Amino acid sequence: MSTYRILLPLRKEDAHADLVTLASHLLPAEGGQIDLMGVVLVPEGHSLSEAALPAQEIREILANLAKNLAHLPLYLKPRVRVSYTPWLDVLSELQDNPANLLLLTWDTNCTTVLGASLEEVLSHAPCDLILSRGMVHRYDRVLLAIRGGPHLELMLRLSRALYQISGEKIDVVAVKGKDKPTPALKWLKERAPFISRVVSLSGNPLKVIQRLATDYHALVVGTTLPESTTASSLGRVPTELLAQTELPIFLVRSFYPGSKELPETLPPVKTVKRPSTLSEQVSRWFATNTFHWSEFRDVEQLIRAKEKQGVTISLVLPALNEEATVGKVITTIKTALMKEYPLLDEIILMDSGSTDRTREIASSLGIPVYIHQQVLAEEVGSYHGKGEALWKSLYVSRGDIIAWIDTDIVNIHPRFVIGILGPLLNWNRIQYVKGFYQRPLRVGSKVEVGGGGRVTELLARPLINLFFPELSGIVQPLAGEYAGRRCALERLPFFVGYGVEAGLLVDLLQQCGLQAIAQSNLEMRTHHHKELVDLSKMAFAILQVFASRLEKRAQTRLLDDLARTMKIIRSEPGRFCLDEEEITEHERPPMITIPAYRAKFHPENG
Repeated sequence: MSTYRILLPLRKEDAHADLVTLASHLLPAEGGQIDLMGVVLVPEGHSLSEAALPAQEIREILANLAKNLAHLPLYLKPRVRVSYTPWLDVLSELQDNPANLLLLTWDTNCTTVLGASLEEVLSHAPCDLILSRGMVHRYDRVLLAIRGGPHLELMLRLSRALYQISGEKIDVVAVKGKDKPTPALKWLKERAPFISRVVSLSGNPLKVIQRLATDYHALVVGTTLPESTTASSLGRVPTELLAQTELPIFLVRSFYPGSKELPETLPPVKTVKRPSTLSEQVSRWFATNTFHWSEFRDVEQLIRAKEKQGVTISLVLPALNEEATVGKVITTIKTALMKEYPLLDEIILMDSGSTDRTREIASSLGIPVYIHQQVLAEEVGSYHGKGEALWKSLYVSRGDIIAWIDTDIVNIHPRFVIGILGPLLNWNRIQYVKGFYQRPLRVGSKVEVGGGGRVTELLARPLINLFFPELSGIVQPLAGEYAGRRCALERLPFFVGYGVEAGLLVDLLQQCGLQAIAQSNLEMRTHHHKELVDLSKMAFAILQVFASRLEKRAQTRLLDDLARTMKIIRSEPGRFCLDEEEITEHERPPMITIPAYRAKFHPENG
């Protein structure tokens, strides 16, 4: 570990600039890095999914801290940890990415730290540790209580940091123990110019410290570590100080592997991490991978993140007879995200054979227009359907990240794009982002705010919960606004019709895992709703997709030729009958398997 690292796990309650500033003063003279890690403690008996909004809040708080403290060497950990015992997540993080110092806070009236006992935290932190009990809003008038020992150097480092912030020197009380000599007072004054005075007193350490502490705003004390698995890891004096005073207290513990102070073999962890059920895994995903578009309203920050990743972005607009809305969609997005802020590298229209002015309007606004039936026609032919248009758009677009939004959005706003791009630009682990929103449904003169998405609620979500429960946290699996990385999308098969969204989700889960998928709240979407007969056809196609994926899982045949046709009930004046319509969800192979695509995007692989 060449770079000195401080890990600073922060809850919403203690995520403020003072604490980050303190961490910066604890870095050595040669510099280092402060890792900010958001954590949310969920009470036992509650669903982890309840942490979705708190996770969004802590993400925004940490992002603002990093922005306002840009002069500090801060690194935002890419995922907020949501847990009943976040301390175990901190331990896991330290195991994967060792740190030199762990800085933690906990509430004065709380007996646990991030869901674990104080003794457990002190016993098992695999690095230097500073615990701050209570929010220390004033770093002046600090009393440092010492009796010597291995923690003295870290205690002095903390004291120096507090002095650098407040400008007020630290007072020291050196308590003489019965069997321990008083620390060299002359040495303290020579080596620690930030110390104002040193008082050497004899007697009961607890009473001495308590008597002096009434004149101070905070205490700094060292801790001892257990000589057995049953002993308290605090020591008698710190334990009683915590119990008998409400003053903010800094507990300091140095890490010396193999020494008497910290045994090479640590006592066993008392809190056993119970196996996570599938329900808990989904709830945790919902809490940590559900975003709100407003988290990414700072488009300049998105542009910086884009430049840091070194990626290009394509926005594809699938369309079929959308002359009423396509012009406003293009103008709004092009003005906001290409002219005012250069976030998008291209916007293209992928038309499916419109017979109105859709293509003419797009061309007049300077947008490249492609007709999906003509793209790769000689190589692969063409099918009718939105999924076919999306699949072929991989070939005509050039971005490393590809976003799709529908062109029938009446209340178009840049949030429909930045909301689905934000998670991809800020977190490398995320490969695919689905949008979700409220969809008001107009019935006559009345509007039902949550009445839209009938196929989603009556078909798609029940099927997902039954057969693909890992995806049950997806709010709107059939939403038409989503974005993904080309490297993932080009390796997925695409269904050519209404089932494309459901198929992509199921296949992404299989190939990339749940943590690679995220969703973003885009608030409200208004558009023209389909008639019930069209929704019925959509549902029939989506059922075919689920059946196809269940066939792969069970390695058995569920569909036959008859399952590709649907009886449509026609009830019109003078006509009452059944019409038969073929609805077949053809499946396109991963685009990367198409020779023309490989020649264009992967010429090195032939």
